[in-house]
Amino acid sequence: MSRLYLRFYLALLGSLLVFVIAAAMVWHRHDGPVDRANDVLAQLIQNALPPADAAPTQQHAALQQIARNLGADVSLLAPDRSPIAAVGDPPQVVGDRHNASEWLRPWKPNARWSLHLPDGRWLVIALPIGFRHPAYALLLTLSVLALAVAVGAYPIVRRLAQRLERLQRGVESLGAGNLMARVAVEGSDEVAQLAQSFNHAAMRIESLVGAHKDLLANASHELRTPLARIRMAVELLKGPTDAKQKAGLERDIVELDQLIGEILLASRLDAVSERDIDEDVDLLALAAEECARYADMQLDGIPCSVRGDPNLLRRMLRNLLDNATRHGRPPVHVEVTASEEVRVIVSDAGPGIPTAQRERIFEPFFRRKESRNEAGSGLGLALVRQIARRHDGEARCEAASDGGSRFVIVLPRRH
Repeated sequence: MSRLYLRFYLALLGSLLVFVIAAAMVWHRHDGPVDRANDVLAQLIQNALPPADAAPTQQHAALQQIARNLGADVSLLAPDRSPIAAVGDPPQVVGDRHNASEWLRPWKPNARWSLHLPDGRWLVIALPIGFRHPAYALLLTLSVLALAVAVGAYPIVRRLAQRLERLQRGVESLGAGNLMARVAVEGSDEVAQLAQSFNHAAMRIESLVGAHKDLLANASHELRTPLARIRMAVELLKGPTDAKQKAGLERDIVELDQLIGEILLASRLDAVSERDIDEDVDLLALAAEECARYADMQLDGIPCSVRGDPNLLRRMLRNLLDNATRHGRPPVHVEVTASEEVRVIVSDAGPGIPTAQRERIFEPFFRRKESRNEAGSGLGLALVRQIARRHDGEARCEAASDGGSRFVIVLPRRH
């Protein structure tokens, strides 16, 4: 019994069975509805009959009226079960209604039903209802209703289980390596929410794996360039060397080291969702320290704090300043402002970035055609956006009023 829909269905059938049994027990219990109904009916019939010591003709006339009203054959018996009067087909003398032998054949066309009157007489009725007792009609009705609910519930339970089975197949497909596996979202219940969560997780996994594939593919390409230069420099070092060759070799080694560091940092930011350090950081002070490393930097702003990792925030500012000095033109202006949120704006007097490329420059290893021969790995701005988003912020590129480049970092303010 490993199929989920069968478990659901059997649980439903079990609940219906318990309901039918409980209803039957309540109906048949001593002093229950059957007993009370019989007592009331017996009292009403006795009130409609003449006294027990009345003449047989009077009792027969009253019995005819009862038989006509009920549309049944009726017999009136004395306390010792001897006949007093009868209308229609005289029924056989039966025992007390609590005698089990009286109820063995509930489907007789005109089954007999005996009613014990308060004065000791017996009224035997041949009811044309197909049952010896109304309780059988109730039991049959409950059984038919339970069967109807069971039949109607099966497709509902099966459909629910099929949705879960499709979700299971989607999970198995994703686990087997199909990163494009998705499941249909049907309805608006918890199963639909689970399907939406699965699709979102699958999309995120596909995006991360794709990003890492691109990262590795581009990294292998980027690493070849400094490695080739180093290999050539090593070959040249075998002969007479000069200071220029040694300086070029050192630059290649530094570039290779920076590229590896940026690749590792980008991978770590993708893999780890929590910040290593979480403390108050004064962005203006941090920006002042980084601006001191460059010439032609103009810094304006007010002290304002954000919550985050100072090492990552420092790396974000340094990458922005490196990008401005490498691809822009002086002077480079840095501004730190604060209102409901903190903004770091880095602008330069360079040629600016076309509108179509303002989003693409944040992609790993993307380089503009105008800057393909310049130094840099193409990961700097991608790390800027990753670090900003790690701090619940955003990084974007805008057009400066003087035509240069303008990078804006928006971070939540620490109040």
